[in-house]
Formats: sequence, C-alpha cells, structure tokens
Amino acid sequence: MSQSTNLPTIHLHPGKDKPVRQRHPWIFSGAIARGEGQPAPGDLVEVVDARGGWLARGYYNARSQIVVRLLTWDQDEPVDADFWRGRLARAVQARASLAADAATDAYRLVYAESDGVPGLIVDRYDDWLAVQFLTLGVEARREMLLTLLAEVAVPRGIVDRSDAIVRRQEGLPLRSGPAWGEPPPGNLVISEHGHRFPVDLLGGQKTGFYLDQRENRRIVGAHAAGRRVLNAFSFTGAFGVYALAGSAAYVTNLDSSYKALAGAEAALRLNGFDPDLQAEAIAGDVFDVLRVFLAEGRQFDLVILDPPKFASRKADLAGAARGYKDINLLGLKLLAPGGLLATFSCSGLVTPDLFQKIVFGASVDAGRDARIIARLGQGADHPILLSFPEAEYLKGLLCRAV
Repeated sequence: MSQSTNLPTIHLHPGKDKPVRQRHPWIFSGAIARGEGQPAPGDLVEVVDARGGWLARGYYNARSQIVVRLLTWDQDEPVDADFWRGRLARAVQARASLAADAATDAYRLVYAESDGVPGLIVDRYDDWLAVQFLTLGVEARREMLLTLLAEVAVPRGIVDRSDAIVRRQEGLPLRSGPAWGEPPPGNLVISEHGHRFPVDLLGGQKTGFYLDQRENRRIVGAHAAGRRVLNAFSFTGAFGVYALAGSAAYVTNLDSSYKALAGAEAALRLNGFDPDLQAEAIAGDVFDVLRVFLAEGRQFDLVILDPPKFASRKADLAGAARGYKDINLLGLKLLAPGGLLATFSCSGLVTPDLFQKIVFGASVDAGRDARIIARLGQGADHPILLSFPEAEYLKGLLCRAV
C-alpha cells in the first residue's frame, strides 16, 4: 500500500496543479482549497489535484506563505532517513570535481531546492561545514540531518548558521553556533583557486564567505592587469586579491564596515601583497564615497560593484531598481576611457533582463557607451534547477565603457 494513504492530504483548487505537475517545488496558500487530516507544522503531506489525483509529497507549514515544499513526485518513494541520505549523497557527488581540486577547499555542498532538499543550505570550508536550516520542514529534522551530513560529508565539525532573517517568515527563531563535532578554529583559512582567505564561520556574513562569486572573481581578476581598481562593497576584499594576483596596478577597497576592511587587509597580506603599497582601505557609505570621488575627479580603470541584496520583497523592487541605477551611474562616471565595469545584483527579484535594463539606463544618464563583454552568474556549485528558476539570484555584467 502506498505511503500516501497514511498522511494528511492537501487538495488544490482547480487549475492550480500545473506548476506541481511541472515539478515546481513550492505551493502557496492561494493554491490550496482544503486539507484532510491535521498536519502539524513540519509534517509530511500528500498533495492532490481538484479531482483527488495524487501529485506529490512534501512538508507543511501553515505559518509560511509557501505552505508546502515538495520533496518527491514518486508516490512510492517514502520520505525517510534513506531519502534524505540519498539526496545529500547525490549533492556531495555532484561536487566531486570541486572536492578533488587541491586549489579550492570552500564551496557550496547542498543548495536547497536545486539539490532536492528545500530549505537546507550546506557550505564546505576546508574540513568544516556551515549549515543553514531555513524552513520548518528541515528544522524539524535538524538532528537527523546533522547526523547524515556527518556520515556523508565526513567533516571535522559542523557549524549551525541558521541566523538568516528568512527564518522568521517560517515562524522560526534565529540561531548560530557549533552544532556537531569539533568547533572551527578562530583563525580558519580557506583556499580558492590557490588564493587564501581568513574565514569566521561563527560570526561572518552568510555562512562566512561569498562562495557564489568564486568564478566571477577569477574572470574579473584576469582583466585587471595594469588597472587601477575600485572594489566597492568589498567585504572580505576577495575581488581585490584576485585583481592584484592579475597584476592590477592598485586596489581601493571600499566598505561600510571597519571589521570587513580589516579582514580584507589580512587577506592581502595572507596572499603576499602589501596593503600599504598596493592598496588602500576606505570606510564609509559607498554611495556617498563614490560621489566624493566624482567631485575630486578620481578615475579608475576597473570598477567592481558587488552590493548586498537591495530587494527582499516585491514591495522593495522599485527602490532597489533606483539603488542599482544610482550605484551603476556613479561607477560608470568614475571609469577612465576604456575602463571596465563589473557589476552585480544578488537580488533574486531583479531578473537578468531587468538588471541589464537598469545598467543600460545608467549608461545613458552617464553619457557613456558600454558594451557587455561577459555575462556573469553564480558558480556551478549553486546550480539552477530548470523547474525552479527562483534558484537563480546572482547575475552580473562585465562591461567596457568608451
């Protein structure tokens, strides 16, 4: 007998089953007609269409706008420990080439819906894992998942970085701290394409480092030879390290955080660069400082704009578009003739098409012709499931201004 007869059932409204049949993993509250049984938050439920035909199985949270997150479209596949073990093992195997790369020991190991485990993020930093339980469904299975991760990935320790604000939308508190095994050292250093970076797994942003920009840093760094580089929103200063490794003439790291700039200086020294001779660190609001640079007549040959997320909700989108246009306008105005602009958005609500239109608008207002020479995105360890385009959030353009 199928497991489907033992679980509460969610009935969809007529016409709301198409996304489920197309294997999109989210079901919003507006698609649900009624329920049978009384699922507790985090429990498994069956999903059926308006005629009662079985569609999929997932976990339930009435407190979230996304009421059901789907796990399987196979009615005979039980969602048990072996299910989760299999999904984790598959994700680890998909990163086997990264694991075999001696020059890189930090990458995303599990990417939530794209790896068939909605709500679970796992990043590898050398011998440690940093984990985020972002939804109630994985939070309810936290201890099991920690045990399985220890078994499948064989780390020395696991850090829980479930301190992302998105947990509050699931009715969950924020949490951060060691979760399993040996706590990470305070002086942990990771390698990325042979470059070395200090990482604070317990207190750094996200899970400690912006792993999604790994390939973009290499691409941008390869264009840095002989250029004066402005690295705005520099955070760990990783783009600056790659730029100097690519023979940049000079790097200006700009960030609002003194702590981040201190980390960026440490990264420069760790990679054999002299921050007193080859770089400068400026603390301040990036928009304000760029306006000061413009007033002073400063110019750069390569401007890197990697701001934080400007839009978390649809209501933020108009303001985010203005912010992206403003920062790109300033960046383009600061470029010397023939200069390069590497500009990014990590706001998932800003589509690649919209982002290009925003940068185009900024180029018109700046009076600069700009040509796209590369389109940039998140690394292969952040795969984009075709049935789940929401997995694509990072987009970037490398442009030459004339």
